[in-house]
Order: sequence, then C-alpha cells, then structure tokens
Amino acid sequence: MKSNRERWLKGKKHYYVLFLFVVAAILAVYLMPSHGKFKYEYQKGTPWQHESLIASFDFAIRKSDKELKRERDSVLKNVKPYFVYNTEVEEEQINKFSKEYDLRFKDASVLTKKLYPEITIPDSAYDFCKNLSVSILKFIYDKGVIDYTEENDNIYKSNSLVIVKNNIAEPRNIDDVFTPKIAYGYINNRLKKDYPEKLWLLTLFDNLKIYDFVVQNLSYDDETTKRISDDLLNNIPTTRGMVQAGERIIARGEVVSNEKFRILESLRKEYQGILGSNEQIIWLYVGHAVIVLLLYGLLFVFLLHFRKEVLDSSRKTIFILLMILMMVATASMVVRFTAFNIYLVPFVALPIIVYAFYDARMALYLHVITILLTGFLAPNAFEFVFLQFVAGAVSIFSVSKIYRRGQLFVSVGLIILSYIVAYSAIGLIQEGMITQVNYKTFLWFGGNGLLLLASYPLIFLFEKIFGFLSDATLLELSDTNNPILRELAEKAPGTFQHVIQVSNLAEEAIRRIGGNTLLMRVGALYHDIGKIGAPGFFIENQIGKNPHEDLDYEKSASVIVEHVNYGVELAKKYNLPKPIIDFITTHHGEGVVKYFYTKYANENNGEVPDISKFSYPGPAPFTKETAVLMMADAVEAASRTLKEYNEKTIGKLVDKIINSQLEDKQFEEADITFKDITTVKEVFKQKLLNIYHARIEYPEKKK
Repeated sequence: MKSNRERWLKGKKHYYVLFLFVVAAILAVYLMPSHGKFKYEYQKGTPWQHESLIASFDFAIRKSDKELKRERDSVLKNVKPYFVYNTEVEEEQINKFSKEYDLRFKDASVLTKKLYPEITIPDSAYDFCKNLSVSILKFIYDKGVIDYTEENDNIYKSNSLVIVKNNIAEPRNIDDVFTPKIAYGYINNRLKKDYPEKLWLLTLFDNLKIYDFVVQNLSYDDETTKRISDDLLNNIPTTRGMVQAGERIIARGEVVSNEKFRILESLRKEYQGILGSNEQIIWLYVGHAVIVLLLYGLLFVFLLHFRKEVLDSSRKTIFILLMILMMVATASMVVRFTAFNIYLVPFVALPIIVYAFYDARMALYLHVITILLTGFLAPNAFEFVFLQFVAGAVSIFSVSKIYRRGQLFVSVGLIILSYIVAYSAIGLIQEGMITQVNYKTFLWFGGNGLLLLASYPLIFLFEKIFGFLSDATLLELSDTNNPILRELAEKAPGTFQHVIQVSNLAEEAIRRIGGNTLLMRVGALYHDIGKIGAPGFFIENQIGKNPHEDLDYEKSASVIVEHVNYGVELAKKYNLPKPIIDFITTHHGEGVVKYFYTKYANENNGEVPDISKFSYPGPAPFTKETAVLMMADAVEAASRTLKEYNEKTIGKLVDKIINSQLEDKQFEEADITFKDITTVKEVFKQKLLNIYHARIEYPEKKK
C-alpha cells in the first residue's frame, strides 16, 4: 500500500511539473506579436538567396527612419515661432511717458545746459521732443518688441517669425522686430541721421531716456507654434513611390542594395499587417503555439536527460520557467514601447544567474531557448539571435568566479565589448563602410551593461526566494571563523581537525570526478557539527576515560546516532542552507553503528539485536557530493586506527571501507558511477599516503 501511494505521489508531482510547462507555454504564446512573420530572411549588402520575388499586390514604398527623421528635422528647423501682439502695451507705455514727460523734460533741460552752457534750447523744444518721442515709440511698438533671455534664446534662432495681431497672422523677418537693446540703438541712430545739425536735440533726447518705455509687446505663443509644428509633421508623407502587383522586386542572386532593402522592408511590414488581420490571427496563434511548445518540449527533454533533479522539484522548475518568461515579457514590453531599443534588455543576465546555481551547459541551453523565443519579437531576428548568443557565451566563460571582488565588472566590460564587435561586423556587411555603422546603438549596449550589474543582487534574491545556494554564499560559509565552526573548534577540537582533513580529501576527489568543489568543501566542514552536543563521546575528542564504559551498547549507539539529529537542529538554528543540511543527514546514510552493534551481538551469544536502535536515520546519499563525503568521512576516521602507514595498508583500508558501503547499497540513489568510485579510491589512497608519509628521525645532539 505504501509503495502504491509513493507511486501515486510521484506521478502527481510529474503531472504538476507538466502543468507548469503548459502554463508557461500559454503565457509565452500570449507575449508573441499579433502580426505574422515575413517568410524571407535578408540582409543589406548580401545577395538575395531566395527565388525571384514578384509583388502579389500593390504597396507603397515606406521611407526609412533616417529619411523621416531628416524630413522632420528639416520641418522643425523651418517652423516659424508664433508671437501674440499685445495692443495694450503701447497705449500703457505712451500714457506713462506723457505723465512723466514734464518732469523728465525739465531734468533733461537742466542737465543739457549744465553739460553744454553754450547750447540754447528753443521754446519749441518742449512740444517737438514730446511729439517726436511718441512717434518713435509708436513706430517701435508697431514693429514689435521681443525680449531675449537665456531660457528662451532657442525660440528666436529662426530667421523669421509670425506675429498674430487681431487674429491676423503676419510673417515678419526677425530683423524687423526690436528688442529693448536694439530699440536703444535705433533711437540714437535715427536722431543722428535725421537731425545731424541739432546738437541740443541729441543731447536733450539722450537725457529724456525714452528707451525706459520700451518693453516687450510680443509674447511667444507656444501652443500655436506646437500645433502648427504637429500639423506640418503629420503632413509629411511616410511613403515615396509605389510597387505595382506583378512587378519584380528583386531577382535571385541580386545584391540587396539600400533601395532594394527599403522596398523589401516595406513589403515585410505590409505583409505582416495582412497576416495580422482578423481572418489570419487564429492561424498566427496556432503557429506561435507550435513554435513555443516545440522549444519548451526541447527544454523538457534536456532537463529530463541531463537535469532530472530540476523536474523532480516544482520549486526548481518554476525558477527555470520564470527566468525565461521574465526575459520574454521584458522584451515584449520594450518592443511595444518604441522609445527603447531591444538591446537595452539584459538578456545575458539569465545565463549569469542560472550559472550561479547550476552549470555552464544548463546556463547556455536556457539562454539559447530564451533568445530563440525572443527572436520572434525582435525587429531583426538573425542579428538579434547572433549578438545575444555571442554575448551569452562570453558571459558564461567570464563569470566562472563571479564571487570574486570586481569579477562582475570585468565580465560586464567583456560582454559590452563582444556586443560592439559583433554588431560592428554585421554593420560592415550591411553598409559596406565603417562610417555608416549606427554608433548610437553602442549607447544601448552600455545601458545593457549597467543593468547587468544588477545580476549580483538578483542572485542573492533568487537564492533566498527559491532556497538555492550560490558560490558567493558557499564562500562565506567556508570561512572557518564562522561562529558555528569556531564553536566546533573550541568544544570538539579533534572533530574540527577531522572535518578539515575530510574536506581536503573530498574536495580533491570531487574535482577529479566532476562536481561542485566549493559545495563539497563546505558540506564536509559542517557535516559533523552535531558532535558539539556531546564531544567527549567521540574518540577523536577523548582525553582520559572513555564515557562509553559507563553505558550499555544501545545507549552508546543512541548517543553516537544523535549527533546527526543534533547537527540538523544546529544547522537550522544558524540558518544553514538545505544543501548543507543534506550533508549532515546523509554522511552516515542508513548505516549501522557497527562497533556497538557487533559488541552487543558478541556479548549476547550471537543474539541479533534490534537493528533500528543501532541505525542512523538517513537518508542515503542522493548526490555525487554527498556520496563522496560519506566515503571520505569513513576513510579518514578509519585511517587513524592504522598501526602502520604504507601503500599496502592504506590501499587495503580504502578498498575495504568503500566496498563495504557499496555492499550496503548506500550509493544507489546518488548520481555516481563505478568508474567515479574507482577514481575516488585512487585519490584517497594518494592523499592519505601524502598525509601519513614517513618522516626523517632527527638525531639528538650529543652532550
């Protein structure tokens, strides 16, 4: 009954994982574009590799983005700023001048006589100066007065403007309007020109200071100017010329020139618009669904063959599918909002993050699946996939030691460089000249690199959310100054030396057979922390009397077995990650405390004791690393009992210990082969020989 229940639960888990894949596929289909995909691939500057293309319908030739930008810039450059004429300003300033005229004329006369006593001011000067001043002010205001400031200087750079007066728009040259400064110069120049002989008038007028009454009466009309600009921009035609149905667009082998490229791009957009119509939309989604299911199917098969533990864990499956969907969703949003370039999206963050928890093959495969999916969203699919593949490969090669300080910055620099080099190479093929490469795209690559720097904190975020273990965390845990390891060193110094030796043995072995060396070292360091609870009951910590002498064999076995359970409690108390706890629970597997078990049987006339009282709780090792730890732990402990250390005794001991574990079927759940185990044996033998090599006996000094 238990077996049937286990099979049912396992089957249920598989159905759930399959359900997750289906949901992810549906979401990916939803993110796909709602228009069709043009069936021809082409690049500027390369021969047309398909059959001769004949237009099957009439379509307009669309202008390129560069052409439209050039025309828009030209329109904006020639747009005349609009100014509103304020009729009240002139009346207000002339009235103000009239009120102040008597006092100003009196002061001006006194000052003029003081400066030039020989000058005689005629009686008619009062009325003459007043009428002339009003006439000049009216002329200036009629032309219009604008005011330049640093804030609005760009508005007045046009050679002409439009003045709106009484709802009538009148174009005018910029030189025909005044500023307060120009008005001052105009007044002086006009008097000198019209009255060169009348020195009294020039002096008197200068002291009247009528330029004080010249203020702005033309105000910039931003709303009207913008409306006129928008109308002109909207009237720019987006097409130039037509291609008639039946007309040959390009022949096989013909080079895709700039003009041909523009025609093909126009046909592609027109074709996609037709495929995006209501009649075709269902078939589009069917096509997208098949493509997405095919790619997700390939991912499923890959995981089934090479990373089955991912499919066995819904948590790990969700992480993998979520990473892919996040990238595709981000790309979909960026493509829809055309203010951003798709190369701003840090697709390379996916292999960097995945590589932190898995291996290079897994990271690269997921990256390829992701960019193939996103290729249906990207404007230029081949260029996009090529650039992302190159950058992804560079990221995997360069971030192998991402936990080292500054390594991520070096990796980001190499990734940006790979983008630039690959993009420039494609640009040379398409344009034929290095000067024609769109260097503005390099800025998007730079922004991409800055966003990639967020990969490091994201690794810690995913680590906490999904319970993963990154190399950075392992590096922190490997520090022997960690509180729990310091406590082990103080309370159980013999055990501490034991775990150091075990970590050295296990790390070298896992390096040889292939595995996570950092995880191996950390797992070995923490596997015996449970001995802190009763250090004196373990031989390596004993000095003097053995406390087991006062206990029966069942109780002694119970104390020994308890160090596994207590180790788990300590690990949880210190928030050690689950992969490290797995080393604690599995390092004895489901084995038996053979010493006390055999003692009990021998002293009870061969009576078979209750084996459950002498057995470890398990489980047996289920990864390559935990299996190697079990071997290293047993071999290192047993090696201390040898009376003689040589190649023969050490070899015999290693073979005996590991073969015994094999006979007990301790490694059946672990992904480790007989070839691996043979390699591990050889590593242990060599390492133990190095540890216990014979030393030269130094002679004593004669007295």
